Amino acid sequence: MAIEIERKFLVTGEGWKAHVTRRRHLRQAYLSRQGRTSIRVRVTDATSATLTIKSRDGRTCRAEFEYPLPVADALTLLELRDGLLLSKVRHEVRGNDGLTWEVDVFEGENTGLVIAEVELVHEHQPVMLPPWIGREVTHEERYYNSRLAHHPYRMFALDAPRQRV
Repeated sequence: MAIEIERKFLVTGEGWKAHVTRRRHLRQAYLSRQGRTSIRVRVTDATSATLTIKSRDGRTCRAEFEYPLPVADALTLLELRDGLLLSKVRHEVRGNDGLTWEVDVFEGENTGLVIAEVELVHEHQPVMLPPWIGREVTHEERYYNSRLAHHPYRMFALDAPRQRV
């Protein structure tokens, strides 16, 4: 069983752009996000695809199983999605501590959202935060991709408490 250990942060500046080593266009959708798992299909640069099953327990460490799919099958599965099709450009950025950051710039209904993720070897691994990293959102469900497929970033402003006049 594979374990994914990652932390997620909002991105506050553009300083990361000068350090991009690779970029890929991702389209992904969720086939299910019921109970304790989510099932995702992802197409990368229209040339490769995966089916991923993840545990949904909201911790830093989660079970993750990923399998290659033929792109044609993945495109058909995208049409069977539950919720929105997510589109984003993933930029790989090398941190000063040697860790690789993935900076996701969302498109479509999630335009304006930029999230950086870093995968770790163990849950308590120290991380040197680059200056363009903002607030940590690892445990905030509304920033999970599976949640963004149902409640996109453009709706976040509607969630804010309204002041009475």
